[in-house]
Amino acid sequence: MKFKTPTRAAAKAVGLAATLTVGMLGAASAEITLRGASMFDEEHAYTKTLREFERLVSENYDGEVDFEMHLNGELGDESDFVTFLQQGVAVDYAVMAPANMAVFSPSIPLMDMPFLFRDLDHWNAVLSSDVLSPLEDELYEKADIKVIGYAGGGTRNLVSDGAIANMDDLSGHKMRVMGAPIQAKIFSALGAAPSAIAYNEVYNAIQTGVIAGFENEAASIQNLKFYEVAPNVTLTKHTITVRPVVMSGKTFRKLPEDLQQVVLDAGAKAGAFGRDLESREDGEKLQQMIDAGQITVSEFEGRDQMLEIVQPVQDAYAAELGANELLAAIRSK
Repeated sequence: MKFKTPTRAAAKAVGLAATLTVGMLGAASAEITLRGASMFDEEHAYTKTLREFERLVSENYDGEVDFEMHLNGELGDESDFVTFLQQGVAVDYAVMAPANMAVFSPSIPLMDMPFLFRDLDHWNAVLSSDVLSPLEDELYEKADIKVIGYAGGGTRNLVSDGAIANMDDLSGHKMRVMGAPIQAKIFSALGAAPSAIAYNEVYNAIQTGVIAGFENEAASIQNLKFYEVAPNVTLTKHTITVRPVVMSGKTFRKLPEDLQQVVLDAGAKAGAFGRDLESREDGEKLQQMIDAGQITVSEFEGRDQMLEIVQPVQDAYAAELGANELLAAIRSK
């Protein structure tokens, strides 16, 4: 696994930013280039979602828009993407994990909180509504990043070098979690020993024994070959992913008004496309790895106990954010 380091990525981004992302030559003749970024290759659901967004914009906008896509972590990891989006350089649109935007918008990880959704129907009902609009507003206000749709749909499970079968095995388990504090709080309450490690360091961290595992969905395990160092998947099913399709606010405001509306419509439709795609592919990719002998899959004993333990943690987190009503609205969907 080879990723560009944040330093090299940042240097490249500065170079990319030397040319205007959206160069306005006048209202009637705008030259517009939009740049996307993905941690993955063309086969990953996130990349396919962004390609669908590009297709929809091109199909529905009367003017001309060019697209540039940077794949396979060419511009760094998602924490780098967030910085670029916030600054309005190098990256104009991406699919993001909410936890990676917490540095600018502390409340945004609530939408991706472990054990938030009962099942896929509940998850889809929430993402098809306007329940999450307060979090979208906060992200736009504090980070200048605009949510234009919702992708996701992968079911996240524990992935480890050794088997994790029950609460006893989970006790003291050194695992990587995403950067948002709620992720660490949830898994600490369950007895694990979580730490926030950069995503592009996870493979080596497991290989060298710094951590014993992490948590993720099937597509990412397969795409980045994490099964080589962590072949055990335990079906905790603790998260159905919410992955906002986002655009830099600075970029969005530079677009002509008619293109802004096309972008919003395309983002919503591409997000729905991505949700359907990833939720469908999730089980397929898990089975592909099983059939190839790459992973061993087991159920987690005592999942009901997990749910009981984490609910007070969720409630306390929502209270800290002043988001009790929002959490109640999500649960009631």
